Amino acid sequence: MYAQMVKSTGNQVKNLEEMEPDERAFQTRINADIKIEAKDWMPDGYRRTLIRQISQHAHSEIVGQLPESNWIKRAPTLERKAILLAKVQDEAGHGLYLYCAAETLGISRDEMTEQLLAGKAKYSSIFNYPTLSWADMGAIGWLVDGAAIMNQVPLQYCSFGPYARAMVRICKEESFHQRQGFDIMMKLVGGTKAQKDMAQDALNRWWWPALMMFGPPDASSVHSAQSFAWNIKQNSNDELRQKFVDQTVPQAQHLGLEIPDADLVWNEDKGSYDYGAVDWDEFFAVLSGNGPCNAERLQARQKAWDDGAWFREGLTANAQKRAKL
Repeated sequence: MYAQMVKSTGNQVKNLEEMEPDERAFQTRINADIKIEAKDWMPDGYRRTLIRQISQHAHSEIVGQLPESNWIKRAPTLERKAILLAKVQDEAGHGLYLYCAAETLGISRDEMTEQLLAGKAKYSSIFNYPTLSWADMGAIGWLVDGAAIMNQVPLQYCSFGPYARAMVRICKEESFHQRQGFDIMMKLVGGTKAQKDMAQDALNRWWWPALMMFGPPDASSVHSAQSFAWNIKQNSNDELRQKFVDQTVPQAQHLGLEIPDADLVWNEDKGSYDYGAVDWDEFFAVLSGNGPCNAERLQARQKAWDDGAWFREGLTANAQKRAKL
């Protein structure tokens, strides 16, 4: 798979013979499946790649609370309120684990937040879409968290120890989130026609953005080859996207819902589904800041940052006071 990725992206990755001694020793450890820890020597590119990926992952967990927290007070029952509140709390915890993992690489949480607010760091494009009905809570849990699990399970085996260990708990909790979303959809499709229509509408709106969560096609991926070599990445974007489609289509059939893809068909020869073309123009437009809720999401993060200034200043002052004692 790694060799295929190098060929498909056109990216060149050094052979062991071409590396400097420290770099060669580092790559040999990775090839032997030995975890890299924060105090170990690592190439600058490895450190930068991890900071970029982990910080974006952390930002996604935090921003991902916003579309759902909007529905906590409007959930249909007290039980649903409590479940959704617990889920949003879990996402905050995931962000904390990931920020802590990134901090071991020498970047502070404040720096990461400042990069996000300045537009230098990204988060998952999926969270720039609005949540228009209660069914969206089901679609997000089922599809968005389902896609997240597909992306994140391999990260439990990535070469950087702090990131891999953080993912163990995150993946377990995300699996509950996915089941919670599927349960909402089950309840809706078993209800009135209006409720089933609401579930279908949510599926229609979230299906394609969920497929975009795996990233652009392998042929246009600029980081994959080196990430494979460093064992940060174990599966290609297209491979995970196909796995997600193959897993999710039978679930939709069980719900009695229709995937919004006229080109979706079972391919007997390859033993998986063929599906239609993803609108990558939309993906890159949303990623660059032109999605339905980009401005709203960043405004919310900016407000949280501004509102917390007094607390950060208090922590700094207290630390300075202790240092003088």
